[in-house]
Amino acid sequence: MKIVEVGYGSVNKVKIGNNLPLVFIGGPCAIESRDHALHMSESIGKICDKLKIPWIYKSCYDKDCRSSPESFHGMGVEKGLEILSDIREEIGVPVVSDFSDSSWAEVTGEVCDMVQIPAYLCRQTSILRAAAKTLRPIHLKKGQFMSPWNMKNSVRKLEDFGSDQILLTDRGTFMGYNMLVNDMTCFPIMSQTGYPVCFDASHSIQLPTSMGNISGGQREFIPYLTRAAVACGINSLFMEVHDNPIKALSDANTVLDIQYLENILCQAQMMHETRLEILEKFGEDNVHPNE
Repeated sequence: MKIVEVGYGSVNKVKIGNNLPLVFIGGPCAIESRDHALHMSESIGKICDKLKIPWIYKSCYDKDCRSSPESFHGMGVEKGLEILSDIREEIGVPVVSDFSDSSWAEVTGEVCDMVQIPAYLCRQTSILRAAAKTLRPIHLKKGQFMSPWNMKNSVRKLEDFGSDQILLTDRGTFMGYNMLVNDMTCFPIMSQTGYPVCFDASHSIQLPTSMGNISGGQREFIPYLTRAAVACGINSLFMEVHDNPIKALSDANTVLDIQYLENILCQAQMMHETRLEILEKFGEDNVHPNE
């Protein structure tokens, strides 16, 4: 499996791959203000530093996929990237944000240490091409409508465009209307691409547009799904967090209250380390491998 290396310049460098520490990617869903973003990055950093967990700060400058025209979209490209740049400089942590318009890719890559492709655009050739052109590592989310084995086609596109630094993430799969489920075989299947895999815990408990014009959620299940995903071999954990979820301007029904973050990360870290010990003792499973 390839190792994805995130971070340029003076920020902390983060490596994601097999037999490496579990990496956390997280932050508020959308950038709400400079002060809030800096406060959240400082707060998350203290937790990750305490647990010695390598991490990447994530927050979006423009949430272009909102269900309602009244929903908060973010600070916009220019202001949002300026804030992310400040976080890099002041906190020293690598940052990632997604882009939903190929014309935003270049400026996103100029600031961000990793660029993220939204799940609903994971097959969009123009978006994949633009992401590869940034020369940054790419966080590619599996579409809710995609099977894990078909993600290899998006990976092939990225490789054809020159990228070999790819992180694949599952954020749930549609089960009828307004419901997502997680198939944990997704992680060993996607890892067959040769790239590390990640679990998006906060979006996986989403109930898409179940409240009419916004999505609901069942965040009480985040710890359960996180433990299951870590046991299945993820290399990274993605989670949106907020210091006051009820007042979050985006995804208020799914973001995790930061007061629970340390407990969940501590459990995930322990399970990850235990899994590596089990692999060292018993070796890879390789039960009835395909010939």
